[in-house]
Amino acid sequence: MRYDIVHVTRFDYGNAVKFARCNLRLRPIDWPGQRVESYALTVAPAGRVQPARAEAGLAHVARLVIEEPVRSLTIESRARVTIDRAVPVPQADDPSLAEVAALARASNDLSAAGPAAYLFPSPLIPLDPAIADYCRADLAPGRNALDAGIALARRIQRDFVFDPAATLVDTPPHEAFRQRRGVCQDFAQVMITGLRAAGLPAAYASGYIRTLPPPGQERLVGADATHAWVLLWCGPARGWVGLDPTNGIWMASDHVVVAIGRDYAEIAPVDGVVLGSGAQAMEVNVDVAPLAG
Repeated sequence: MRYDIVHVTRFDYGNAVKFARCNLRLRPIDWPGQRVESYALTVAPAGRVQPARAEAGLAHVARLVIEEPVRSLTIESRARVTIDRAVPVPQADDPSLAEVAALARASNDLSAAGPAAYLFPSPLIPLDPAIADYCRADLAPGRNALDAGIALARRIQRDFVFDPAATLVDTPPHEAFRQRRGVCQDFAQVMITGLRAAGLPAAYASGYIRTLPPPGQERLVGADATHAWVLLWCGPARGWVGLDPTNGIWMASDHVVVAIGRDYAEIAPVDGVVLGSGAQAMEVNVDVAPLAG
């Protein structure tokens, strides 16, 4: 499957912004089953963009510097991506959760994709006893790792209500868990909390899902915006397997990975420093269009 992706972020400022220095993590990464064919980034009305080093996580980072007064700013990201990723099928010889945990602890892979970096709590995803207890029902140590992962994702999808008004971008996992409401970021953070509490390597994935479904299929929750889901490391042979607790499905041909990190703070699409006064309004529009042929 090939997709054309357009991601437009517009900022409107109450007063002129005289200087801004931002990190943009908008270009999708190359990842197993995913290849970026082309990419273009434009900023208007002003701005200087240059590559930057990713300090954490797996992401392409561009540094945007605004050095002249602006009252609005539009950042447009365009990508063409090929996805060749089948729906995972659990196999009899897949490792158990206990084996995955042991393999992750013993891993010498210190790269950004190494499992050991994703075993522990992170600033936005601390351990939480109540969430650990909730997730434990699906995470028996002897259970097939893929079976357990999709079972937990589907239970979160059944038990939680998608409600954009219930949480904010900085709402902690325990609050979304208490309400049993939130958005994709909240559901991913709850699932990651439970997986890490069980000693399993779990990463936060940010990206997109297909805007319009194939004929006869329901539209996925989270289209028309950036989406978040979970990657569970399932041993060296399986590697990272994607699980979407918002929709209760595997990461497959409908998902486009932009960045991977321990939590949202490491891979936010746009962050940085803006010098100015007055209110700020942000509008984001995303379109993920499949290409014919």
